[in-house]
Amino acid sequence: MSIPNIYIVSGGKGITGEAVVKSILVQFPDFKVPTTIESDIHSKDQVLAAVLKAKNNNSIIVHTMVNKGMRIILTNLCKEYNVPHFDLMGPLSDYLTTELGAEPIQVPGLYRKINQDYFDRVAAIEFSLATDDGMNLNNIIHADIVLTGVSRTGKTPLSIYLALFGWKVANVPIIKDIQPPDELFMVDKLRVFGLTIDVSNLFEQRKRRVAQMGNFNSESYLDIRTINKELLAADDIFKRRGFTVIDVTNKPVESSANEIIHFIQDRFAIEDRKIFLSETE
Repeated sequence: MSIPNIYIVSGGKGITGEAVVKSILVQFPDFKVPTTIESDIHSKDQVLAAVLKAKNNNSIIVHTMVNKGMRIILTNLCKEYNVPHFDLMGPLSDYLTTELGAEPIQVPGLYRKINQDYFDRVAAIEFSLATDDGMNLNNIIHADIVLTGVSRTGKTPLSIYLALFGWKVANVPIIKDIQPPDELFMVDKLRVFGLTIDVSNLFEQRKRRVAQMGNFNSESYLDIRTINKELLAADDIFKRRGFTVIDVTNKPVESSANEIIHFIQDRFAIEDRKIFLSETE
């Protein structure tokens, strides 16, 4: 049995077509049907190249061309070269044109552009979860913001809160007697924020954590002198590396987040890409 490759042809990024195709393919779990996205198709030459690829690989074309002219060109070329093709946009678009008495504006990728803020937030949350607690250190160079600090300074909740507003945030723990990873020092220091906290406040945070986790050796984890040494060592790293220090003592996550965002927006002249959190209150 020959399993055809599916070429997803789009004037945008092909995300809509890919989602539809995958939602159909999942109904055939015993078959691995390969897919290829041919995105940003805006000329007859590009259409012809995509059709010939499909032809030469005995494949089919699924397309989401919102530009009627390009859709007609693609359909005609598919017929000329005997390439099976499936139009996901045309029939409904043509029907609505007739029923509404109006032509579509025919802008590829418009849905994504209009909803870019939503997609940014989803991407930011995925990034922040993937780089939580020092994971995937090779990716932190792509972060908008990097948080670092000792255990229980609130790095993860602050990361996720910032991610909800579209910021890609990585966080890297500073662990007693262990040298911080080199990747932390490869990031622009203006994007790195060291979280510090009052010793007694940190002690209380850790005590609550131990109560939640149950039985484990917590002697040094809850020793005030050890905690103080950890904080001093972390502060020394922050100063030597030029990281901005954020004191989170008795401070709600929203306040720390706003403080960090103001720094980032001032330093990198970011105005319209992200909103101030205070505007969402």
